[in-house]
Amino acid sequence: MSNLPPLNTETIWAIIEDKFDDATVNQLLWHYLGYRYDSSTAQWDASQVAPEWQNDYPQPPDFMESRPATVKLTRSIPAENKQMLKEKLGFKGYKIGEFGPRQTRRATAANWLLSYLQQTNGTIQ
Repeated sequence: MSNLPPLNTETIWAIIEDKFDDATVNQLLWHYLGYRYDSSTAQWDASQVAPEWQNDYPQPPDFMESRPATVKLTRSIPAENKQMLKEKLGFKGYKIGEFGPRQTRRATAANWLLSYLQQTNGTIQ
């Protein structure tokens, strides 16, 4: 997972605009949640993952396929950051007829990553 794109607004837009495959979106989320893959043991290391994630997901979940994991991701975004895609990036949402669960999950992933960026950097770039 060393080939991940940088965490910035360009990457967030690429997620929303479906320019990255689902695997890359998952890998970004896993990385910033703290999951690390140890290729020498072919196992996931969750020692850096918050306990509330470790307990429910000792292995990183597929956020694009798992509604419960995406709901947990949504709930883990601080209330003041829930509308960041709109407030900070001006994202107006998907058009009716052009979105489904997958796009909703990608928007959730993008918002979580944007919130993470805000919390760790104190700013959005």
